[in-house]
Amino acid sequence: MDHANQAAVGIIGLGIMGSALTDQLISKGFSVFGFDPDPKARTRARRSGAQVVSSVELLLSHSQQLLSSLPSSDAFEATCDALIEHLTRSTPKAAHPSPIVLAETSTLPISIKQRQQRRLATAGITLLDCPLSGTGAQARLGDVVVYASGPKKAIRRMMPVFAGFSRAQVDLGRFGNGMRMKLVANLLVAIHNVAAAEAILLGKRLGLNPAEVVRVVGDGAGSSRMLQVRGPMMASRNWKDATMKVSIWQKDMSIISDALADTLTPATLFAASAPIYHAAQALGLGDQDTASVMAVLEHMVGDIA
Repeated sequence: MDHANQAAVGIIGLGIMGSALTDQLISKGFSVFGFDPDPKARTRARRSGAQVVSSVELLLSHSQQLLSSLPSSDAFEATCDALIEHLTRSTPKAAHPSPIVLAETSTLPISIKQRQQRRLATAGITLLDCPLSGTGAQARLGDVVVYASGPKKAIRRMMPVFAGFSRAQVDLGRFGNGMRMKLVANLLVAIHNVAAAEAILLGKRLGLNPAEVVRVVGDGAGSSRMLQVRGPMMASRNWKDATMKVSIWQKDMSIISDALADTLTPATLFAASAPIYHAAQALGLGDQDTASVMAVLEHMVGDIA
């Protein structure tokens, strides 16, 4: 698809994932306007070529196609509050002749997204539930999948934007199905990430070179995307450049746990993986990548570098 001269896109949240989406869209010829309360995130976005604004509301002066990539439910709800207040109190309807669509890409409870969908609709904003499958490192390469859900017309309108930062886009139907699919995917990510660390540690303790374990096993039947993506970080013991922080992953694990409890779904492997992530947080690795589960396993066997 030719993305040259595409319409402007507004991005709310310029952290690990939001900055990657920004870079991809700019590289495809989109004009990107962004907002983030963090000064460091704003500075990085400016260096990447994004035009940074001082509030969420100001994004609407530049684009009616918005993406949000946020770390928490509180951040999402605050964003919705700001948009609704701006549109209902300050902005004449004529100022936005085209429909405003907000594609929410974060991993958040479905109930919260549904509540905000109803609230935003009263202000004239169509909310789409569009979580992404892939890590921050994958997003930097455009190697993520968009799990889109919500009104078909709004999804079709956003498809050129989605195609500008992802390798695949799936319309999953009714609002909330994006998050439902994301929970399934993240359950596997949680397990495969710890499994990759276990395999690499076994290879190391058998006398194999960890990097060679990742290369050889990653090309065979025992491979997984987590082994391919996070395996090199585990092999080199370098997880400071977070593509998913342990602290934020705790939020994702909690949402999956709630879904398992609500549906009475047994998930023994997921349950076994949870304490490893909790231990990573306890070891002070909250701001580092979830590849740091390798450090937890090393502590368990006394193999501390």
